[in-house]
Amino acid sequence: MAPISFYLMLSVIMFCIGILGVLIRRNALVVFMSLEMMFNAANLVFVAFSRQYEALNGQISVFFVMTVAAAEVAIGLALMVAIFRAKRSIDVDQMNNLKG
Repeated sequence: MAPISFYLMLSVIMFCIGILGVLIRRNALVVFMSLEMMFNAANLVFVAFSRQYEALNGQISVFFVMTVAAAEVAIGLALMVAIFRAKRSIDVDQMNNLKG
C-alpha cells in the first residue's frame, strides 16, 4: 500500500495542470477537460483520505461529485455544440460576444 503522500502529490500535480489548462488555453474543449481534471484531483483526495481513515464518507462524496460532473459534461457539450453552430468557433476569447 502506497503512503497517502503519493496520492496527495499526484492530486496536487493534476490540480496544477488543470489550473494551467484553464488559464493558458483558449479552446473551450481544453478548458472543459482541464476543469474535469481539477474535479478528478479533488476526487482523488477524497478517496485517499477515505481510505486512510477507513471511512466511506469520502467515497460517497466522490460518487455524488462524479454524478454532477456527468450532468455538467452533458450540458457543457450541448452548449459548446450550440455555440459552434452559431459562431463557427469555440474560442473562449470570442465567446464574450454572445449577445444577440
